Amino acid sequence: MSVTTESRTALKELIALLQEIDERWAGPEFDMHSEADVVAAHRALMHNLEGGLVGMFESDPANPEFKRIVTNSRKFTGDNSDAIYFDAPVSVDYEYVMRGTISGAVYFSMTTECHSEKGNMPTSTGSVLNDTQIDVDENGEFTVYIGGKERERNWLTLANGASRVTTRHYFENEQPAGNDPFAEPRLAIKVISKRTIPAPPNDQSVSDGIRKVAEFLRSRTLGMPRFADNPPPFVSLTPNAFLKPVPPGDYGLSALDAHYSMAPFFLGPDEALVITGRWPSCRFANVCLWNRFQQTFDYANRSVTLNRTQTKLEADGSFKMVIAHEDPGVANWLDTEGNPFGMVFWRFFLVEGDVETPTAEVVKLADLK
Repeated sequence: MSVTTESRTALKELIALLQEIDERWAGPEFDMHSEADVVAAHRALMHNLEGGLVGMFESDPANPEFKRIVTNSRKFTGDNSDAIYFDAPVSVDYEYVMRGTISGAVYFSMTTECHSEKGNMPTSTGSVLNDTQIDVDENGEFTVYIGGKERERNWLTLANGASRVTTRHYFENEQPAGNDPFAEPRLAIKVISKRTIPAPPNDQSVSDGIRKVAEFLRSRTLGMPRFADNPPPFVSLTPNAFLKPVPPGDYGLSALDAHYSMAPFFLGPDEALVITGRWPSCRFANVCLWNRFQQTFDYANRSVTLNRTQTKLEADGSFKMVIAHEDPGVANWLDTEGNPFGMVFWRFFLVEGDVETPTAEVVKLADLK
């Protein structure tokens, strides 16, 4: 006779959820009809499962630890080849001190995510602190206080149900920082009020952790909102046509000091998408190709993203990029990996002035060659 524990009950719930995700999310209900669709859904599911285990299983706001959110082999909810993200659990019940390094990033910021303590997707972004509001020493090191009494600088408020703090280091290097182990910054966080020594793991803590992992998975699969139902203001539903980049508001997991624009691409086997535009005056800018699960394509081995350093400009300072299934022999090629469908996502941070909307035209690949 097996021993009955709450952890065993929670584990059975997680197993049942995985089966439900397989049957529903990786099926026709969520527009997964082909073998390739199902395989891609299962890969995305495994990445999300790893993310939940890393970030949520033993997550404790009384004893927080920064964990890297996404990597080159763990991708979900819109990862970025040129960024390194960490997050940690927090609570309005505590005050924290954080120490970190800029590590050569061209832009750094922190945001609080609200009402995600059960592992679910945050409901909104609560507050933001970027590197213009932080004192950084000559070695690129800084100290930030989180929660507690208000400070003029180097302080991030905990309000509006803040449950996690997310850090963003953005780079404009020749090689993607997301695949560079030497670019990874150092971060530490600890409670400076009411600190407690955690109890040894027990049935309650383990079952709670399993259920947070399950909710992490559920909210990013079965519970993920469909852009087509209620798209954010920066999301175009028209293939190969971008909307004007705009700030995202407090949309969950967004950066409040960014401008975004996203649109699907759709190309036949003999077609290419030529995108023209101009990088704005800002602290960071790039474009990434995603699959339908908001995972970047393979930036470790292919040219699937471009930042300003990597982009070859025209004589007048504008750019011309080409999304195509094979190398057209021109500059700024973005490789579809043979996918006829995907997403194109633009990010611009601390923009000065207007952001020009990129324009796109479908052409025959042979005409480019």
